[in-house]
Amino acid sequence: MSTAQETVAYAAEEAPRLGWAEHAPDVYKAMIRLDSVAKRGLDPKLYELVKIRASQLNHCAFCLDMHTKDALAAGESVERVVQLSAWQESRHFYTEKELAAIELTEAVTVLTDGFVPDEVYARAAEHFEEGELAQLVAAITVINAWNRFGVTFRMTPGHYQPGQHR
Repeated sequence: MSTAQETVAYAAEEAPRLGWAEHAPDVYKAMIRLDSVAKRGLDPKLYELVKIRASQLNHCAFCLDMHTKDALAAGESVERVVQLSAWQESRHFYTEKELAAIELTEAVTVLTDGFVPDEVYARAAEHFEEGELAQLVAAITVINAWNRFGVTFRMTPGHYQPGQHR
C-alpha cells in the first residue's frame, strides 16, 4: 500500500513547426477578419459545433482544444460536445437544424467525391434561409482553412483560454 502520490509521466509536448502568424501577419489578420464576418447571423453554439466537427475530421488538435473550450464557455453541454464525433448514432442530442449543419459540414470538409451531395445541401436548405446558409458555408470554409494552418504547422493544443482569440 503506497501513501506517496503517484506521478504520471505524459508524453513531451511538441513545439509548433512554425509560428505562421508571426511570419505571415497579413494573412493571419485577414483570416481573423474573415472568421468574424463568416459567423454573423449564426447561432454561437451551432457555430462552435460546426468548428468542432470540421476540426475532428481534419484532425486539428489545436482547433479542437480551442473550439471545445469556446463551446463549453458559450453554454454548450459536455455531453453534446463529446457525442459530436458519433453524431449519426447520437442524433437525439441535436436538433434537425443542427444535424443538417453537421452533415453539411462533413460534406464540405471531406470533398472526396468532388462535390456536396444534392440531398445534403437540400436538407440544409430546408433549415436555413439563403443568407444564413451562405454564412454557414462561409463558416465551414473558414474553419477548414484554420485547420490547414493548425495541422500543417502542428500548432500545440492545451494552452488556449476561452475567448482568447476574439
